[in-house]
Amino acid sequence: MSSSRNSSNFTHTNRFAQPPWRVALWSLAFALVLLVAVTGNLIVIWIIAAHKRMRTITNYFLLNLAASDVCVAALNALVNFVYGAHGDWYFSSAFCRFQNFYPVTAVFASIYSMSAIALDRYMAIIHPMKPRLSGTATKGVIACVWILAAFLAFPLCFYSVTEVRPHRTVCYVAWPRRDDDAFIYHVIVAVLVYLLPLALMAATYSRVGLTLWGGGFPGHSSGNFQDHLQAKRKVVKMMVIVVVTFAVCWLPYHVYFIVTSFNRKLKRFKSIQQVYLSVLWLSMSSSMYNPIIYCCLNSRPVTINGSGLWVW
Repeated sequence: MSSSRNSSNFTHTNRFAQPPWRVALWSLAFALVLLVAVTGNLIVIWIIAAHKRMRTITNYFLLNLAASDVCVAALNALVNFVYGAHGDWYFSSAFCRFQNFYPVTAVFASIYSMSAIALDRYMAIIHPMKPRLSGTATKGVIACVWILAAFLAFPLCFYSVTEVRPHRTVCYVAWPRRDDDAFIYHVIVAVLVYLLPLALMAATYSRVGLTLWGGGFPGHSSGNFQDHLQAKRKVVKMMVIVVVTFAVCWLPYHVYFIVTSFNRKLKRFKSIQQVYLSVLWLSMSSSMYNPIIYCCLNSRPVTINGSGLWVW
């Protein structure tokens, strides 16, 4: 995501330039994320947009998630890899601001879309008799998701600058109070786009999981009870995968930026470059897993009182 100030002094060469073999390995790793994420999410977008019967409330949120993840993979992962591989900013000052704003906004929108999906599925199972969101209301929620995401990412754009140093150019966020502001911002982001969404998804999916696994779900009548129960218990396992994947992919990212904001001396070590690339790859790979988790593991629809619960 955003690139913070690196305080190292360069007198002869850019010591963050990596050997060709290492760049090649990282290129393959990030190319995998880019290929799978963009292809998978574009397929999801096409399926929902091209088939009228797929335009359900849940699928609107999935469409927004897929669109966000395409932006994350195509812009955030790619450009930040190019920058992180050598520690040299090859683009313009204006693009530095853009890179620290829109792709970060897409990341936040992706996470909040996952939270919206969790709430939608919670209401569909726990309160099936209550009216669902209308199409207009759903679009309003999606708009609010992007507005909130843009608001959280705006400080990164506002304070972004480029600086020409010996043998390289850097793009970073020049906070007014440097360490203090950077630390406070990353703590706030960790709370709002990691801890709260994680708690929300864990709480809603746990409640849904206990309801389904226990065999009782509100509003369900007799009939093919066992078939419904077996299908829904498979969904419980998918929910666990969703929460665990989100937690694992994003925890190192937030820890990295909080720790390096608190102790800027860590950025002087050359090994921090490999740590950053590893953390970046893991967090960006979440855009690759989302279409697999939400769609490929969701092979057939489950309905409760006529309310579509899952995707296909």
